[in-house]
Amino acid sequence: MPTFECPTCKKEFAFARKEDAPHRPFCSKRCKMIDLGRWFDETYTISEPLSPDESESPPPEDTEV
Repeated sequence: MPTFECPTCKKEFAFARKEDAPHRPFCSKRCKMIDLGRWFDETYTISEPLSPDESESPPPEDTEV
């Protein structure tokens, strides 16, 4: 069974199935909400804006119907 470390509290946790860890990569809903709050209060930020080349999405691939 793989072991993961919660990015918020650093607690290690393991689970056998995806359904057993609904808040992954966090260990709990509390840690998930703490992380979200850090984005809202701008503790976390994107370091620099995307350049025009990076912000454009690649053209869609031709698909046969």
